[in-house]
Amino acid sequence: MFDLHALIPAGQAPRQLVAMAAANADYRGPERRSAASQGSRWLSLMLDEIDYGMVLLSEGSQVLHVNHAARAELDGAHPLQLQGRELHARLPQDVAPLHDALQAARRGLRRLVTLGERHQPFTMAVVPLGALATGAPQATLLLLGKKRVCESLSVQWFARTHALTPAETRVLEALCQGLDPREVADQHGVGLATVRTQIGSIRAKTGTESIRDLVRRVAVLPPMVSSLRAAA
Repeated sequence: MFDLHALIPAGQAPRQLVAMAAANADYRGPERRSAASQGSRWLSLMLDEIDYGMVLLSEGSQVLHVNHAARAELDGAHPLQLQGRELHARLPQDVAPLHDALQAARRGLRRLVTLGERHQPFTMAVVPLGALATGAPQATLLLLGKKRVCESLSVQWFARTHALTPAETRVLEALCQGLDPREVADQHGVGLATVRTQIGSIRAKTGTESIRDLVRRVAVLPPMVSSLRAAA
C-alpha cells in the first residue's frame, strides 16, 4: 500500500505539509490539464446517456452545452430554437415566459415553464446552478420534459431480459404507449383473447400483478440510449 507518511521527513510540521498540498493543488501542468480534459469528456458522455434533454446556459441565453437527447429534440418544430450559441423561443407568445424564467433563475428561483402550441404543449424545468466562483458567470440548466413515458430501447432490453417473444414485446410496447388491450388487438389485427393471453404470459415472465404494475416497472427503468446515436 502507498504510504504518504513514508514521504514526510521526521518532525516536519503540519503547516509545511498543508503548504505542500496547496502547491500541488495549484499545479496546472500538462498532466493535470490532461486529466481535466478527460474528465470533461467523460462528463459529456455521461450526460449523453440520459434520456432527458439538457441544455446548459450561461448569463441568460448563451449555450454552453447541449446533450444528445436535447440535440435530437430541438428541431425546427420545437418551441425552443438554437441559433448559433443562442437559445430563443420560436413562437412570439413564448418569448416573455422564457425570458421571465431565465431572469428568475439568475435570482436563484426555479421555474416549471410550458411553451408551444395549446394542442402540443412542451414543459421544461428551469434550474439555477449559480456561479462556480465569486464574480464568475451564473449558469442555468434547462431540463426538457420527456416525450414518452417508456423509452423504446429500454422496453426492448426489458423484454429481452425476461425472454419475451417478439409478439409479446410488441404488446408490451403498445401497453407502454397507453393503449388498452382492445386497442392493442385492433392495432395488431388479432383477437382480444389473443392479446389477453399474451399479457398473461408477459405478467408471468416478469412477475407483475397487473398491467399498471407492468407499465410502472418499465417506466422507471434506467434509460438505454442507442450506441449508434453518434452516427445519427
